[in-house]
Amino acid sequence: MIITDVSVRVFRHKTRRHSDSAGHAHPGPEHEVQQAILSIRSEDGVEGHSFCPPEVARPHVIEKFVKKVLIGQDHRDRERLWQDLAHWQRGSAAQLTDRALAVIDCALWDLAGRTLNQPVYKLIGGYRDKVLAYGSIMCGDEIEGGLATPEDYGRFAETLVARGYKGIKLHTWMPPVSWAPDVKMDLKACAAVREAVGPDIALMIDAFHWYKRSEALELGRGLEKLGFAWIEEPMDEQSMSSYRWLTENLDIPVVGPESAAGKYWHRAEWIASGACDILRTGVNDVGGITPALKTMHLAEAFGMECEVHGNTAMNLHVVAASKNCKWYERGLLHPFLEYDDGLDYLNTLSDPMDRDGYVHVPDRPGLGEDINFDLIENNRVC
Repeated sequence: MIITDVSVRVFRHKTRRHSDSAGHAHPGPEHEVQQAILSIRSEDGVEGHSFCPPEVARPHVIEKFVKKVLIGQDHRDRERLWQDLAHWQRGSAAQLTDRALAVIDCALWDLAGRTLNQPVYKLIGGYRDKVLAYGSIMCGDEIEGGLATPEDYGRFAETLVARGYKGIKLHTWMPPVSWAPDVKMDLKACAAVREAVGPDIALMIDAFHWYKRSEALELGRGLEKLGFAWIEEPMDEQSMSSYRWLTENLDIPVVGPESAAGKYWHRAEWIASGACDILRTGVNDVGGITPALKTMHLAEAFGMECEVHGNTAMNLHVVAASKNCKWYERGLLHPFLEYDDGLDYLNTLSDPMDRDGYVHVPDRPGLGEDINFDLIENNRVC
């Protein structure tokens, strides 16, 4: 069970997802991008894998931090290994990021599952093998027929409901869209979607992240009239007091924090201060599956739901092993980009959805990702 090697392979693959100058995803022509796969090998030859952007697992990060902590250790000691890496972040967080902790922790969980021939959520202690998905729509754009108008959102929402989704989350317009942000336009898009899908589909919004208090309040009160299920990150999450104020002044549930640092410790402060009604976690946001589970149980102890940010196998396993999470976030979705086409470095989808809107957890060992190792090897950068 001893770890003998940690390696990173960077490879090229093709995608139609493009990032704008603010990092938001939009559809576009097919192009090549780079991705990395981190692998942890044990003495019996079994490997655990996890994907990340190349900049997350740079060679000096692996050599300076990761190998020093992992090599020669029992890979089953995930808690101790995660704590040891987290301690290294003091003075080194700019290099050893929470995202780096997450990819290492996920590879350790994948290794455990592959060693025992069990899915990760069963190792954690499974609660369910399927979960309702909400369709998470890409940020608004200025593409004709895409997500350029409230009517575009309404038409696309009808398409998503026809596919089986029982919930939809809007990401509205944000810079660099020329005229964004605009609370009134956000509300027009939300109204168009509500009119298109009727009263029985759960709707959520993730709006511009830097609205002022007055703007966030205006948005929230408009959403209350439309029967939305929650409002997410309308202001800078570094101001916890602003979220406490917003939660006190709205009836619609406020979800958070997503992007705030501090792992589960800071999320405990959000609960204690009354800054949210529904807690938020995510494997990449808090530094791995191990701390994401801590966050889920923290919320459960306070009788709170804890919604998981993002898709991919790692987040799906956390949701499948938790009682107090209602939804799996599936996306990002756009009229001009077919999510179910998947990724070319995976042979099959990690989160297939049935016609009733349920995503089924793959029963393959580990994280269950059906990795196309031939594509990775044939397109190696380093």
